[in-house]
Amino acid sequence: MKILIIGGNGTIGTKVSAYFKENHEVLIGGRTNGDVLVDIADSASIRSMFDKIGLLNAIICIAGEAKWAEFNSLSEDDYYIGLRSKLMGQVNLVRIGKNYLTKQGSITLSTGILADDPVIKTTSAAMVNGGIHSFVKAVDLEIENEIRVNVVSLGMVADAYEKYKSYFPGHNPVPMNKAINAYVRSVEGKDRGQIIRIYE
Repeated sequence: MKILIIGGNGTIGTKVSAYFKENHEVLIGGRTNGDVLVDIADSASIRSMFDKIGLLNAIICIAGEAKWAEFNSLSEDDYYIGLRSKLMGQVNLVRIGKNYLTKQGSITLSTGILADDPVIKTTSAAMVNGGIHSFVKAVDLEIENEIRVNVVSLGMVADAYEKYKSYFPGHNPVPMNKAINAYVRSVEGKDRGQIIRIYE
């Protein structure tokens, strides 16, 4: 398969990319580095990226940002960071990317545990994650060409645990092999319209 992994150089993306490179052609997309540059908050950038790459069998997105801050300090513009990047960025990857996929191709989006189990300072991020979960279930009812769309929702992964553990007291880190397998299940399996939750 020819697979595009947006965010393939990040903490999770590096491990996911390494797995798929063993048996597939993998292209890495990123905002500042990669085989192709893309800003997912900009639909014109997304379209330009796909025009350069051409036809694909699978798209994986492990990218997108949202503002983490106390609820009382979040401005309207702070919310729009997550809405434009992680939410609409991934929605637009589906809207535009479906036209660059082979029949029965797949699109895998990424969210996280905050949709189901938020912690403090995550009002915006939790809202965005929940929105993506609803989008994936709804778009499956209408998307054509037998394209499968799923979302991987991970807990705090082991490789990022030391950096972020103060935000997630008492949470068990997700082993990286489990995180990788969630993306394998979405791409190489038959799931469609699913929220693939791996929280411990």
